[in-house]
Order: sequence, then C-alpha cells, then structure tokens
Amino acid sequence: MGFRIGFGVDYHQLIEGRDFIIGGIHVPHTHGAVGHSDADVLLHAICDAILGAACLGDIGTHFPDNDQQYKNIDSKILLERTASLMKNEGFKIVNIDTTICLQEPKLKDHISNMRDSIADILGIQKNTVSIKATTTEKMGFVGRKEGVVAYATVLLEAL
Repeated sequence: MGFRIGFGVDYHQLIEGRDFIIGGIHVPHTHGAVGHSDADVLLHAICDAILGAACLGDIGTHFPDNDQQYKNIDSKILLERTASLMKNEGFKIVNIDTTICLQEPKLKDHISNMRDSIADILGIQKNTVSIKATTTEKMGFVGRKEGVVAYATVLLEAL
C-alpha cells in the first residue's frame, strides 16, 4: 500500500466585517469566511485530503460542526489533529498541492506565508506545499465575491 492520494474541497461564504483566515494566516480584507470554526477553507480542504488518503472519512466526521468544542476553533488545531490521525495510521505526507478560488483579495503576496504556516503545522518542508490561487473570471458565487473555494490533493506514503 506504499502510496495513497487524497482529494479535498471546501467552500465558505464571505461576509463583511469578519476576519479572513486562510492557509493558517490572517489576510487583510473587508470580508471574511463564515463557518463553525474560523472557516479556514484551505486548511479544511487539506484536512479532507489527508483524511481521504488515509481512508479516515472526512473533516465533519472527526470535527462535527454541531459540536460546541469546535465552535470558533483555530483550524490549525484541526490540521494538527488530522496529521496525528494520519500518523497513527502509519502514513507521512509526500506533498500537498492546492488551489484557492477567490475573486478578491489577491493572494500572491500571502502565499509564501501560507506555505510556511502549513509546513510548520505539519512538520514538513515548505517545498512540499504548493498553493495556487485563481479567480473564476467573475462567474458564479466566487466571481460575485460571495464565497471562497479551496481544493487540495495530498500524496501520502506508508511509513
């Protein structure tokens, strides 16, 4: 069972006046994501990709949004716990590839810090974490600036 691939996706609505937390960092913006936790769409997608690759279900199974212990929780904690579950199953991360779909703000100047944050949380090298950002060319709820989407693919290797 040497290698396993996992895929994750997450969506969150954006509203005015809320902090925008993405990739484990605060990005200054007028709008932020809404969710039961801090609504870090990128970390949630990575959690789901890791859990999927390890055949451990999904983020809602382990950290349900109807459980008050996860209300407003920092998603970095969820990613740390997900990594622990993965390690308990005998896997390590080879690499992570992600894409964020967001009309604004532009994320180019924040991607390096996001990569640092994710690598630090997971105890992996920064050069194994890829983050790309794109718009939807003003189409759909992302294009109307109503929400944000993140996709993640993770390659795990059995220890």
